[in-house]
Amino acid sequence: MRNTKPETRRRGTPDFQLLILTLLLVGFGVIMVFSSSSSVALLNKEYNFDSLYFVKRQSAFAVLGLFIMLVAMNIKMEKYKKLFVPLFFITILLLIIVLFTGSLNGAKSWLRFGSVGFQPTELAKISIILYLSALIVKKGDRFRDLRTGYIPVTVIVGCVAGLIMLQPDLGSCFILVATSGLIIYAGGASVKHITASIVLLVLGASIVFGIGSLFGGDSGTTDRQAAAKQDYKIGRFQAFLNPEKYRQGTGYNLVQSLQAIGEGGLNGSGFGKGIIKLHYLPNSFNDFIFSVIGEEFGFIGTAIFLMLYLYFIWRGMIIALRCHDPFGTLVGTGIMGLIAIQAFINIGGVTQTIPITGVTLPFISFGGSSLLVMMFSMGIMLSISRENTKQAVQERTTGVAVRNEVPNRFQTRRTNRFR
Repeated sequence: MRNTKPETRRRGTPDFQLLILTLLLVGFGVIMVFSSSSSVALLNKEYNFDSLYFVKRQSAFAVLGLFIMLVAMNIKMEKYKKLFVPLFFITILLLIIVLFTGSLNGAKSWLRFGSVGFQPTELAKISIILYLSALIVKKGDRFRDLRTGYIPVTVIVGCVAGLIMLQPDLGSCFILVATSGLIIYAGGASVKHITASIVLLVLGASIVFGIGSLFGGDSGTTDRQAAAKQDYKIGRFQAFLNPEKYRQGTGYNLVQSLQAIGEGGLNGSGFGKGIIKLHYLPNSFNDFIFSVIGEEFGFIGTAIFLMLYLYFIWRGMIIALRCHDPFGTLVGTGIMGLIAIQAFINIGGVTQTIPITGVTLPFISFGGSSLLVMMFSMGIMLSISRENTKQAVQERTTGVAVRNEVPNRFQTRRTNRFR
């Protein structure tokens, strides 16, 4: 008894597989940022002709992100249930403030603090996950009711998505809505309500795109500067359907991206030996970093990278589903769903699977805001894993299994499967 009490009181150990996988992805991201940005930075006065300009900044953000992840890992889940409200309202305030700042590349997405920029939309992704998870757990069975449960939750998501669309940032808006939909589904919402919401969303988007196509003009001009002034949503969709037709305008980046991946072949050109990043493909260290991976590591290297990514997401989902706290399960599901959705949108865009929306590849692309928020998210995942191992120790010690008070849809299915 003397040794048992301290063992049950202390926190559990984090999931070392998830921790190591996170560090591997971040380290690989720093390496690929160096490979894809060194030649651009070396020949550009704006970057002080320093080939290490971007990798230095990414490394600094990685070190800061590691510190944030370790701190978040040591915060108990009970604290996150209390922190979600101030974090959510801070996010809303930042999303409003950013609308009154100067635009960059036609969008008002950045808050500048000297030479450092921050995107509130990145913080909004994790904030909405924590907020929705806590709200759904608090409502309990009332969440399935349309007026008192489902509608208030979707109104919150719609308000945040609307603020992001005002920037405008279509890619981040879609990621936030899709992630929120996953949490709402996992929380036990009625399938009829979700289906109706999807239908309304598609109809609304169709109307917006239809009006834009009527008054947006022709985006297929050969003048790249004129094409850039056209509605970016319509232009990217047209480039997705026929990139060769618009290769001198909105389809230029996609054509270069596909060429880079094709040039990689089976084995790739070798690390640092890619050609397409040499001023042919803009943002090769950011939105199109997967294209550089495809060219330099080929099909084999890309397949290994994707398998590592898939195992990372699978490991995170296992941790989420093993959590005995419904709040932790929904948060973990939302975080891993966010990473999976954003990775799919990035990779799908640069491979012409879906239209390009301009989002980063989690942990890999250059970008301080994205990396810091992702590592903070992984700190939360590791905190959930610590709660899991602590609970497992308590169950072995007491012989009593602890169940969720408010089981969600995923856990209910898992329980029924083994009955």
